[in-house]
Amino acid sequence: MLAVSAGLCRHVLCLAVPGGGGSRAGTWPAPTADGSQRGRSAEASSSLRRVALAASEYLTTFGHGREALGWVAVAARRHAARNCDALCRTPLAMDRYLAARMVASPLGRFDCAVPCDAAVALVVSATDVCGHLPHPPVWIDAVGTRRLAAEETDLGLAGYRLAAEAPAAHLWSRASVVRQDVDFVALDDTSTFDALCWLEALGFCAPGEAAEFVRDGTRIGPGGVLPLNPHGGELAAGRSDGYGGLYEAVLQLRGEAEERQIPNARAAVVSSGAAGPGAAMVLVSDSHPSTTRSWTRN
Repeated sequence: MLAVSAGLCRHVLCLAVPGGGGSRAGTWPAPTADGSQRGRSAEASSSLRRVALAASEYLTTFGHGREALGWVAVAARRHAARNCDALCRTPLAMDRYLAARMVASPLGRFDCAVPCDAAVALVVSATDVCGHLPHPPVWIDAVGTRRLAAEETDLGLAGYRLAAEAPAAHLWSRASVVRQDVDFVALDDTSTFDALCWLEALGFCAPGEAAEFVRDGTRIGPGGVLPLNPHGGELAAGRSDGYGGLYEAVLQLRGEAEERQIPNARAAVVSSGAAGPGAAMVLVSDSHPSTTRSWTRN
């Protein structure tokens, strides 16, 4: 984006090939038919323990049970059922979620993203090419990032949340779109807890209230107040380090999401990396009122 806006180039092809499946490194197993995972690398296990500690503190602090995490997993499967590219499309009931083996308490196997091999390609172009494109463009309204020292994010729940709160604050300080204008979100759900963190960090829920917001999946489902990961997210569609959510947002804003299309979707928030470093982006469709403004600042 900076290179394009500076005039150094007009089109940039960005090819993302996240290494999640482990067919090369051998550290991640392929998902089984029901979406479970067998075997973990030492690094993955350590990362999960860090998430688990923060999630445990969150549930204890705000008085929630594991169902607060479970509804995110259940909703992800519901949404994935409408996505023919999702890896895990079979329904997930709450009782099955609660009965699943524990990975790192309070996180069970359905709280973790499904490993896969994925690739996403996108093109970032100068604004003056509009009117000469075969497909409607999706506009970047704002991006929020923040680099944090390791010790800042290693302080339990507060530090873990900071990795999402800092880029979220940066995002809204630059965006022309406000929260009330957002039609859906594609948020990092490497774990179910990450999705809750982002909902609160972005201000869609007050601290501790995301658990109630996602209850039974209605508010975050199709036609809900704020659809979350309509493609199934990394919990069900497959882990792509956030690029799957970016791809889904572009499809939705171009009206090309087929069976799972959100009617009149014109503004979306995408995020990645709740555990840090995090980043967030506001995207708008070509029909959004703000696209008549100048976009050179991005």
